[in-house]
Amino acid sequence: MIEVKKVSKVYGKKENAFTALHDISLSIKSGEVMAVVGKSGSGKSTLIHILTGLDKPTKGDVKSGGQSIFLGDTDTWRGANIGIVFQQFFLQNNDTVLQNVALPLKIQGISKKPREQAAREALEQVGLSDKLKNKANNLSGGQKQRVAIARAIVGKPQVLVADEPTGNLDSENGEAIVQLLFELNKNNQTTLLMVTHDEDLAERCDRIVRLKDGKIVTISAGKHAAKRNKK
Repeated sequence: MIEVKKVSKVYGKKENAFTALHDISLSIKSGEVMAVVGKSGSGKSTLIHILTGLDKPTKGDVKSGGQSIFLGDTDTWRGANIGIVFQQFFLQNNDTVLQNVALPLKIQGISKKPREQAAREALEQVGLSDKLKNKANNLSGGQKQRVAIARAIVGKPQVLVADEPTGNLDSENGEAIVQLLFELNKNNQTTLLMVTHDEDLAERCDRIVRLKDGKIVTISAGKHAAKRNKK
């Protein structure tokens, strides 16, 4: 589905230049669950930003369906194909849950009735149908993360990217969010790409990409992926 071809990313110039990614090549398969693992400064965030078109590589390319994502309007491509769940919730606290989830479709120019219907369906998938009219500010941390996930899937993306999705949650809420992400992958056939420091979570994924100093050091199968798929 997505191919990363010999991608390098350099920030700064001359003596101030810093290479965040070194000649990265990677293929992400349709419907799989992939974990990207590495310490702070390993290049995880840079890779995700380039994969999703939020940043451009210095060298190399990212292709979707055989076409470079950087040739046309990258924002339009991302809006149609990618959903992103950040570690921070980034909700509009004084807006309702429904308004928050419908926001990406509003930005795309979709009229009110269909975007609110899509938002209701996304909220039903994350178990928050009873919170439509609640202000985001009045939700718990776990509920806010579910709203963020609903907002990410409201456009029915082919790829869902979760950047440390349990980072701000306690263990119970964190596990509930992980199970929800796995269910979305299974039920919607959505490719799931998770950035995580959690080794146990990584081992539950189909493949694990380990980064160090901007380079891929290993790509391996998750030890417990089969166990997840049996649930």
